[in-house]
Amino acid sequence: MAPPPTANGGGGGAKAHTSREFDRELRTLRERLLAMGGRAERQITRAVESLSTRDDAIAAQVIAEDARIDQDEVEIDELAFLILARRQPVASDLRFVMLAMKIVTDLERIGDLAVNIAKRERELLRYAPSTAQPRLEALAEKVLAALRGALDAFVNADAERAEKVIAGDKEIDALNTHFIADVLSAGADNVAGVARSLALSSVSRYLERIGDHATNIAEMVIYFVRGRDVRHHLPTRRP
Repeated sequence: MAPPPTANGGGGGAKAHTSREFDRELRTLRERLLAMGGRAERQITRAVESLSTRDDAIAAQVIAEDARIDQDEVEIDELAFLILARRQPVASDLRFVMLAMKIVTDLERIGDLAVNIAKRERELLRYAPSTAQPRLEALAEKVLAALRGALDAFVNADAERAEKVIAGDKEIDALNTHFIADVLSAGADNVAGVARSLALSSVSRYLERIGDHATNIAEMVIYFVRGRDVRHHLPTRRP
């Protein structure tokens, strides 16, 4: 894994000591972010597993674990603010800290969406299993791959990997659109079918939004690496 940005230190004495402390704080910030990212991945995996297995206990675990992700957000934000206040970083160090503060927001929202999926599992238990379930699981795999790709791009400061995540979001959007259209049309003949289709559609939308957050992370990685904001894909102005 690529190391985090390092503080620019000078000669010896107190300045070198301060630089080592700064480097250690940046590494800690990075490690905490990666741990939170891993937790968010597990939350998605278990939420989808609860749907596949119709296991209410797994869904309950996902809901309970969300408090840990919320705590991650608070603690990482506090560390980032402390670094900004004490070190007043510049250049790539400043971009890294700002990147961390933005990524932590996306990860917290991903955790919330995993909880929403787990809550839909409880709702879907009232109805017979859907034949559309495998398609939902396939969408979840695409979304998880996007999140892993975005986090890998962050770890390795890999803008090309981040670009692949952004490009792949169109496929996730298309799968979500087709899935919702299909389940709504298939379940329109009775009240129970409509209710089940609406719950399944909600899960698909939650997964699509997780994909959007993975794209957000990838876009911020590109900004960190290249100093170029690609969030709105604005055309380059000609002179």
